[in-house]
Amino acid sequence: MQKSESHGSLQMRNRVTGTCEKRTSSGSQVKHRSVIHQNKSSSTNSTNFAKKPHPRPSDKLNPKTIDPFSDQPRASSAFAAIYSKGGIPCRLVHGSVKHRLQWDCLPETLPFDPLLITLAEGLRETKHPYTFVSREGFKELLLVQGATEKAVPLLPRLIPVLKAALTHSDGEVFERGLNALVQLSSVVGPSLNDHLKHLLTSLSKRLMDKKFKEPITSALQKLEHHGGGGSLMIIKAKIPTYCSISS
Repeated sequence: MQKSESHGSLQMRNRVTGTCEKRTSSGSQVKHRSVIHQNKSSSTNSTNFAKKPHPRPSDKLNPKTIDPFSDQPRASSAFAAIYSKGGIPCRLVHGSVKHRLQWDCLPETLPFDPLLITLAEGLRETKHPYTFVSREGFKELLLVQGATEKAVPLLPRLIPVLKAALTHSDGEVFERGLNALVQLSSVVGPSLNDHLKHLLTSLSKRLMDKKFKEPITSALQKLEHHGGGGSLMIIKAKIPTYCSISS
């Protein structure tokens, strides 16, 4: 009887022990899975932390700090690059009524080569302040004493630059080029006649546009006035529909 009871008690203890072992084993598996999950989570968090570091207080104070080792943005054009580096010896002064240029030194003391050509290249700009600086700088430089002697030798290099402005798709660029051409003709006079034929084709094409018909006609009349009889022959040959100021 005692043997059977002992045997029964042993079986009971074995069952309890087995149950405990199973519970312990399953608990260990749960813990093991939890540890693996935590490791994966910490690994993912560490990766995310590496990718997205927490912002520093200084970042809020300096939100647009430039990294000295990053690539700096380049100027949009050659004229903009020269202007930003101080290559144009004047600066824009904002007035209450209108803007003006302030020269670093007297314009008459400045060499036209290459400054006048650089300003002519700036006529193709479409952004402020480059549009204003190039237009006003070109005009004011041609107003100095002795401008004729300085500008005439530069005509072979100036004409292609003005032609680029006259053929530009932007209407405002074209008008700046047209005004610059008239200003140049008033300074160099008949010396422009030898180069005039290279520019008239562009004017002839724009003459068909009602928006530009009047300013182009006015410009041609001024070119004729400054260039004399020789300019009239060239203009008539290229633009047969031109109405001369003498007619």
